[in-house]
Amino acid sequence: MSEKHIEKVDSEDIKDSENETDGISNSTTVPSVTPTDTPSDNAPADFDKAIEAAGFGCFNLILLLVAIPAQCAAIFESSVMSFILPVAECDLHLTLTDKGILNATGYAGMIVSAIAWGYLADTKGRQKILYSGYLIDAICVLGSALSQNFWMLVVFKFLGGLVVNGPAAVLFTYLTEMHGPKHRSSVLMVVGMVTSVATVALPLLAWAVFPRDWDFQIFGFLDIHSWQIYLLICGLPSLISGLIFIIMPESPRFLMAQGRNEEALKAFQTIYHYNTRKPKESYPIKSLIQEAPNRKANKDEVIYTIEEKTELPETLKTKASKKKSRTLLESLRAGLQQMKPLFHKPLLLMSLRCYTMQFCIFLGMNTIRLWLPQLFASMAEYEALYAGQDVSASMCKVLEFSVNRTAETTTNYEAKCSEPLHISMDMYTNNIIVSATGFVGYFFAGAIMRALGPKRLMIYGLFLSGTLGITLYFSVSSLMTLIVSATFLTITGIAVSSLLGAVVALFPTQLRTVVVAIAMMCGRFGALSGNLLFPVFIQIGCLPPFIMVSSVLLFSAVLSIFLPNPAKATFS
Repeated sequence: MSEKHIEKVDSEDIKDSENETDGISNSTTVPSVTPTDTPSDNAPADFDKAIEAAGFGCFNLILLLVAIPAQCAAIFESSVMSFILPVAECDLHLTLTDKGILNATGYAGMIVSAIAWGYLADTKGRQKILYSGYLIDAICVLGSALSQNFWMLVVFKFLGGLVVNGPAAVLFTYLTEMHGPKHRSSVLMVVGMVTSVATVALPLLAWAVFPRDWDFQIFGFLDIHSWQIYLLICGLPSLISGLIFIIMPESPRFLMAQGRNEEALKAFQTIYHYNTRKPKESYPIKSLIQEAPNRKANKDEVIYTIEEKTELPETLKTKASKKKSRTLLESLRAGLQQMKPLFHKPLLLMSLRCYTMQFCIFLGMNTIRLWLPQLFASMAEYEALYAGQDVSASMCKVLEFSVNRTAETTTNYEAKCSEPLHISMDMYTNNIIVSATGFVGYFFAGAIMRALGPKRLMIYGLFLSGTLGITLYFSVSSLMTLIVSATFLTITGIAVSSLLGAVVALFPTQLRTVVVAIAMMCGRFGALSGNLLFPVFIQIGCLPPFIMVSSVLLFSAVLSIFLPNPAKATFS
């Protein structure tokens, strides 16, 4: 991949010839050189013009359908543990801390691999990362399903998180780079709806699998329980996504950024063919612009340049093709050079804000989301135990009950685990309602975004989420807990989609996947921190965990005020 440089441009050194410094004028984005004001039909087209000419139709529908199992795979990998904790408690001898570790370990793997995946996606391509990442993740899920003890499960969940982080982050970039300006924000909201579908599918699968009496052995030494069958089923989206992405085209936006215009043009022609049912040769765009524009710079302006790939003579192409692959050290040096603009103004402060916001939002949202199934299970057990008595299932009473019941796994294992576990139907229905609320919320999110704009939606959503986070502490019944938690997760999820959409719009193409990957890494670190701290705070008292959740969301809301408006950014 061509390398990026940062240059301090002095206007006195700028000449009027075409062979002057290549640069990018916008300080926060990387706009392409557009054709002349009155281009002819044969004039080179920029990306937006080319993707618009390809149309919107069958191909885009197929792409969104492919995104369903792909996004489900990412959500399943990060969320599935929360549903097996109440069921596998006795089989794995889980303590409250063990449950926090299982919820967090997948995020630990995601943190470790984030930057590496981002670099690979920006150098090797989006499509390769998508199909290879999902297929390897399917193998990791299979290992999780065959786990026989706590530490074996931790290892495979860590490996699963390590692998799935790549395609999960690249998927957002891939989808936006396959759509024109008119449809990009809507596509991200569709992905948000898919996320809600995935979260609905998890409790539905749990309701279908967990009540079954599936306890048997395979190969004479592997004990299989219902929660392991559940894990195996949750690995199917990874397998399906990996197989489908093998035949999907590479992102033309990525190909143009690499200077591979011929391949990009073929990708546009393929999209055009599926959308219009016309021959590829009838695609109206015949050439694409160079991604290394020539233009004058303003005095003292910091610009970003991309080395233009020069055409080699035919006699040298053979020798060039035999050039040895770069060593690991050379690849690392090239990757650091590629990310160099992120450590300078104006991208530095903006990226730090995005990373901090992602950390805070994921800490608040995923702490509640991943402990909610355990909370609903304890709530159902508490209400069944005190049925007919004038005892309210307030938040603090349920948390205290959950802590004491989990402690019995280690202090009085025989008494607690001697009888088959019975989980109330309320646990499944409550989780289904929470997930379905998020799905419905995304139907209104698109209209609200058009009315308020992405930035206002993000600000208002985060302030409201922070308020709802502390409201959970004052919950006095299971119904109130259900309503507040469902609203909290829906609004916070929409805010996350808005933030990721802002990241895609505000950063250059050649840095976009790296920034998304780092942002997701910070978010995973937030989720990891929250899930490890939550059981600690619960044992201290009822109020501390909710203060933690509320404060980080309110802080991210304040930071969102200072982000540039993504609606005014130029896609590049």
